[in-house]
Amino acid sequence: MSGEEQAPPPWQDAPEPTPYPYSDTDDPRAGPDLHPALLGLLPFIGAWRGRGRGGYPTIEDFDYAQEIRISHDGRPFLSYESRAWLLDADSRPVRPAGRESGWIRPVANDGGRPTDEVEVLLTTPTGIMELYYGRVDGLKLEIATDMVMRTATAKEVTAGHRLYGIVEGALLYAYEMAAVGHGLTPHLSARLTRASS
Repeated sequence: MSGEEQAPPPWQDAPEPTPYPYSDTDDPRAGPDLHPALLGLLPFIGAWRGRGRGGYPTIEDFDYAQEIRISHDGRPFLSYESRAWLLDADSRPVRPAGRESGWIRPVANDGGRPTDEVEVLLTTPTGIMELYYGRVDGLKLEIATDMVMRTATAKEVTAGHRLYGIVEGALLYAYEMAAVGHGLTPHLSARLTRASS
């Protein structure tokens, strides 16, 4: 075949596709049907916004605001997106802060039925990737890291533990982190309410 001209791949001259044709929703009353495997996680699906307080032995305490979006597209996993920003003493935005994105995956048993176990994969733009395992217990979701991977330039984070709960309709959470020579230590806590659409 040397010297023969190869035909271009069939996709090269194909028409441009339409925009992504499938919907994703954080409102269980709209969009695709919820996959049955996600029923135990239903209370957490939504767009949430609120305030929190953070700190660590190596930094000063700080106040922040945060938005979390937990959505689905009809398949058996949830999409998780979080972005936060620092606030000054008068609640004015100071600068962007932490961002995360990832997936929450219910674990099925050998028969394919969902259990109360979950796998959670989270990544940050600061070069940290975390794999969590945990359980859903009614309105509580508790997860702990099984593995933390980081790039050569990322901060040394070695473990994490997160507890989420729905309390009086609000999403509350606490996050403990092991980093830069410290064991699991309280790092973030917040209260978020459902954001209006």
